[in-house]
Amino acid sequence: MNENIYSIESAASACDRIRAELSKVFIGQKDLVDHALITLLAGGHLLIEGVPGLGKTLLVRALARTISGESKRVQFTPDLMPSDITGNIMLDVNVGKFITKKGPVFTNIFIADEINRSPAKTQAALFEAMQEFQVSLDGAAYPLPDPFMVLATENPYEHEGTYPLPDAQKDRFLMKLLIDYPEPEDEKEMVTRVLSGKAGAELSLEGVEPVLSSDEFGKIRRLVSAVHMDASVIDYAVRIVSATRNNPVMETGSGPRGSLALIRCARARALLEGRDFIIPDDIRILAVPALRHRITVSAESELEGLDETMAVRNLCDSIEAPRAGFSGFQNAITGTDTDANTNVKSENEMSGSGEL
Repeated sequence: MNENIYSIESAASACDRIRAELSKVFIGQKDLVDHALITLLAGGHLLIEGVPGLGKTLLVRALARTISGESKRVQFTPDLMPSDITGNIMLDVNVGKFITKKGPVFTNIFIADEINRSPAKTQAALFEAMQEFQVSLDGAAYPLPDPFMVLATENPYEHEGTYPLPDAQKDRFLMKLLIDYPEPEDEKEMVTRVLSGKAGAELSLEGVEPVLSSDEFGKIRRLVSAVHMDASVIDYAVRIVSATRNNPVMETGSGPRGSLALIRCARARALLEGRDFIIPDDIRILAVPALRHRITVSAESELEGLDETMAVRNLCDSIEAPRAGFSGFQNAITGTDTDANTNVKSENEMSGSGEL
């Protein structure tokens, strides 16, 4: 196919079709669907905290099918070894040679279920895969499929016998989502769909159709890197991240990966919205999922009922979003001069319906 077949508008339309296919099996939780798609478009990884049974595995399997890819799931346990994830070099007695046996991480979307159930050595097996998109076995580097994403889950209520993720590994996740139980209406629809005409407890993926090939999805991902980043919006993202480092309610703040994550997510969201430029609302809306796992709230603030989500949200409320600088970018696009009030109105109109 022609390398330039996709425009921003056609790419956004393709992503809408992916959403429509996912809605056939994944009911409710629109934020989770959109953030998973943003993460995949941005070439990042997603950490999800939520109780079992909310359909996380179903979402990943369906998402992989829409882009003609594959997914694999590994249940992390205390006895899981690094080689169980990455693979190993083994002797084939039939031919008398050592052969490479690739592990389940060689897939498009890898589900690390309850990643904090395994010790640090096993968790670290994903470090190279997440950062370098390759796995080293016996001194040789093997590239992972493209696209590649790790979706890791944690159970927020069971901490006995778990191994908390170190900060260095949490920082490698582009976003962290907290998902709760579905709304009653969504749960009723889910029960009806699952039990209609069958006794099993799983929704079938038979109705989910591929929307794109993996190569076509790769072309859409490359469009994300072409989304314009106005200097004032970058400054806004950096000001938010920098403010986490000297805030009295936070024990530790975010490193530079926080700024990079915010802009990467914002560019992917802009594409989903059919824009070729990011706006301050993209930064504000995505600040919580992009930063909540990169900070630590102080013990005093935690005793007062403040958590990481509230801390980031309060921080965003206290930092002024760009107006004049951003409107200058709008003028550059339109080639016109407008007053500040018109520019503010234009920005609000472009922000659409609000949060993802």
